[in-house]
Amino acid sequence: MVKINENYLKLPGSYLFSTIARKVKEYKEANPAANVISLGIGDVTLPLPAAVISAMHRAVDEMADKSTFRGYGPEQGYDFLRNAIAENDYKARGVDISPDEIFISDGAKSDSGNIGDIFSADNVVAVCDPVYPVYVDTNAMAGRAGDYDEKTGMWTNIVYMPCLEENGFLPQLPERRPDIIYLCFPNNPSGAAATKAELKKWVDYALENGSVIFFDAAYEAYITEDDVPHSIFEIDGAKRCAIEFRSFSKNAGFTGTRCAFTVIPDELKIGGVSVKSLWNRRHTTKFNGVPYIVQRGAEAVYTPEGREQTRALVAYYQSNARLIKSELAAAGFSVSGGVNSPYVWLKTPDGMTSWEFFDELLEKANVVGTPGSGFGPSGEGYFRLTGFGSAENTREAIERIKAVFCK
Repeated sequence: MVKINENYLKLPGSYLFSTIARKVKEYKEANPAANVISLGIGDVTLPLPAAVISAMHRAVDEMADKSTFRGYGPEQGYDFLRNAIAENDYKARGVDISPDEIFISDGAKSDSGNIGDIFSADNVVAVCDPVYPVYVDTNAMAGRAGDYDEKTGMWTNIVYMPCLEENGFLPQLPERRPDIIYLCFPNNPSGAAATKAELKKWVDYALENGSVIFFDAAYEAYITEDDVPHSIFEIDGAKRCAIEFRSFSKNAGFTGTRCAFTVIPDELKIGGVSVKSLWNRRHTTKFNGVPYIVQRGAEAVYTPEGREQTRALVAYYQSNARLIKSELAAAGFSVSGGVNSPYVWLKTPDGMTSWEFFDELLEKANVVGTPGSGFGPSGEGYFRLTGFGSAENTREAIERIKAVFCK
């Protein structure tokens, strides 16, 4: 008799953002006249940069010509894009990453979930709390998380590292030694950023304890402070203990176009085995590569025009985040983030739970955000708002929030 992966049966409810989408859909159906503004899911709203569109149009024309048509491409990504990434994202910052250490993919979400395929199911995993749900859920699916405790909202085999207000929403080194450590900076959901000195502590810890760091740098384009590194590989020793995930989604608007990359240095070895070689084996077996047209678009991000246009996109969303933070802080809310990140982390008012605040905000202000408890136990009592809406909708949403909660 066929058997299913019973680890899926342990997962609580549905994926966080699917639950939010369902609740919003039900509310709109019941209130068709409501003008609902979403500052919830981290999805961009501006069109792709003009340089990207032009490059993709040229690539489409190539696909229409027999002499320049392309079928299957290299699963790891075309050299033109891997070279551009190595040169602009790393060498320009003094980091020596070679193109063959870069793997092009369809998203940092996909890679941060799939990377577990090449690691044993009995590895101990540590995550920040609150945390991007994919890190926890994919380890639960793989059987590393143990059992889910409904009372605590925690998995028995996961090491949770609370990111609390008194610590600047940064994790502290865990008492229990983990094999795999997930770090995301600038952080989703809290917007906290780790300085070079802070990241050096984690790299030293990983090297000393034989751990591997999975570093999600999807929001590095939003860094504004000089002492916050854009890559973990800016830290000495990181190439021997870290894997980095990057994306074109939040800097160049590729959320609907799908392109990202993962960096695994040659120096990263476990028991003498090259982690890069294992990922290459997994990648070439289970993935056919990102479309040529999309990769040409991503390459254009690194042209002078592309860089200028991408910076404009990021500045637009940063402006929204700053507005959310400053206006709500002035109105008496306790807020953080919004400096090196497009996310603002809001403490819920009047002791409300994060889902109570979600419902109140939706019903009374017609504004959608993301309940902090959906990111983990330490997210309870907090709420995430994003700067990815339009400037007009962001301003309107803030005014609505103040009208409801600041009477």
